[in-house]
Amino acid sequence: MNLRRAAALIALVTALAVGFARPAAAAGGFTFVDIPGQGGVVLKANWIGPATGGEHPAVIFPSSWGLNDAEYLAQAKAFAAGGYVVVSYTPRGWWGSGGDIDTAGPLDMADLSKVIDWTIANTPADPARIGAAGVSYGAGISLLGSAFDKRIRAVGMLSGWTDLVYSLYGDQTRHRQSAGFLQLAAQLLGHPGPDLSAKLADFNADRNVDQVQAWARVRSPATYVDQINANHPAVLIENAWGDSFFPPDQLPGFFGRLTTPKRLELRPGDHAIAELTGLAGLPNAVWTSLRRWMDHYVAGAETGIENELPVRLNDTESYASWAAMTSQVTRFGLGAPRLLDQTGLLGGAATTGWSKRIPAGLDTTADGGVVLITNGISAFTGRPPQIWLPTVDRARAGVWASQRPGNSLSIRGTPHVHLNVAGSPPSGTVIAYLYDLDLLGNARLITHEPVTWNSGSDAVDFDLSAAAYDVPAGDSLTLVVDSADPLYYDANNGGTITIGGGSYVDVPVQAG
Repeated sequence: MNLRRAAALIALVTALAVGFARPAAAAGGFTFVDIPGQGGVVLKANWIGPATGGEHPAVIFPSSWGLNDAEYLAQAKAFAAGGYVVVSYTPRGWWGSGGDIDTAGPLDMADLSKVIDWTIANTPADPARIGAAGVSYGAGISLLGSAFDKRIRAVGMLSGWTDLVYSLYGDQTRHRQSAGFLQLAAQLLGHPGPDLSAKLADFNADRNVDQVQAWARVRSPATYVDQINANHPAVLIENAWGDSFFPPDQLPGFFGRLTTPKRLELRPGDHAIAELTGLAGLPNAVWTSLRRWMDHYVAGAETGIENELPVRLNDTESYASWAAMTSQVTRFGLGAPRLLDQTGLLGGAATTGWSKRIPAGLDTTADGGVVLITNGISAFTGRPPQIWLPTVDRARAGVWASQRPGNSLSIRGTPHVHLNVAGSPPSGTVIAYLYDLDLLGNARLITHEPVTWNSGSDAVDFDLSAAAYDVPAGDSLTLVVDSADPLYYDANNGGTITIGGGSYVDVPVQAG
């Protein structure tokens, strides 16, 4: 990834999130303090509380990757006005806090408990009413912390992760742009230290994979779901359909294993975009949900959120469970590419006796875009990323389009792809893109996912990223498969990838 582009993205997100500069003195009711963390490391922090006396519910906000405790000033002030003590802090290794970045590891868990200790000892916080919440890095620390500190009664995980291994290596494919962004942020704004630097070097070089994944599992809430259930915090999870750092497919399995009070919300956009305007103090649906969640499960108020269906999509649909959003699965078989336009039929039974060969490692105009920017823009415009399908080079990609039905198709859930790749190299990568194609050739991206195989295989099976998308009547559901995307590292070493008959896509739908 271009370093100037990445640095510009970091600067933009940081500035918008009100975390670019940490005030040096108390202002607007805030007190800026140093909190002793694990091993005597100093954590920079601020706190604010209500004007009334007595004990109050409290919320702890760890800051995001690359930001500092000033990130939450607007929301902290709003929570304080509602009767909360709010303590925001900069995790170790970032900005003015001491130590090296621990990447939500054991030292960060110990630090969070130290911050809770300090909050109880130095503010009018009620020890029995404490919540933890944050965006991105702060989200992961909050959810992980609830496994190790039973004083956390409620969690708000906004654009966080449950499985760091999946975030780095989803479908055995390394996520290049997102990891590069995180690495550059750490180098510019923090102190990576030898541990993080070594793991990132190994990740980029594709070596010591077992060690990197073991390191990531220690930092994954999914590893500790039994401990979280035992401590029984109420868990709110908010994420974006197009999150290019922590894709949403890691969430349903974890969510299903939770036995605590729980809620899952998904909205259009990319990582930390849906909650961004709330950090600036503007009205925001994510922060409204978080406030209702904390008001009920920390402050003890009746907000009604506890009685609502726990899975919420796009602020318009609610379901009793993740599985409930899918009423049936429709199989779309891949047909033989036509000679004239090298486009096959998508739909009906999977046919055999044909093959489509594409060169390994060559990109097309079909891609997932730029981390944060592409899906981030779609969150504000309401328009998904789009290409003009005729520009996809059929010599480099396979393209299959369905007939144009008279009814709309409501995709709800996780599409699954099965590709027969007999005759392909023993290792390789392909990326599948599912589009909504209109009559003018405009293809709007519904979802996509890469997959890598590292030993000889005749078939690959993988899930596309989950989606909630309505394909209008008269539009064609279209699949594009190529072998390179700037978002990801690939395992292609030349040669030709063969996609053969018997391949199909299973599409989860919600019947009208």
